[in-house]
Amino acid sequence: MNAAVTSFALLADPTRVRMLWELRDRECDVAGLAEIAGCRPTVASQHLSKLRFAGLVEGRREGRRVLYRLRGAHVRALLTEALFHADHQVSGEPVHD
Repeated sequence: MNAAVTSFALLADPTRVRMLWELRDRECDVAGLAEIAGCRPTVASQHLSKLRFAGLVEGRREGRRVLYRLRGAHVRALLTEALFHADHQVSGEPVHD
């Protein structure tokens, strides 16, 4: 339960959600994620550190930079479902099973 609560808490930040959404289908470095999230690279790096610690992302070194990606299909599914749920609430589209 604690791990799930930690994951949900990390998804409560718009900057982290933007970064995770970008990582759903590709790898990206800190500079690219910072640009997408609209923050400085140092801020993006701090967010990535938290996401890494919680096991939501992982990185691999490529020369002097680190490329980040989602850590598995469960994270991708969690993020996708959360955003689809939010879209239904905002758009007024009826919920479905």
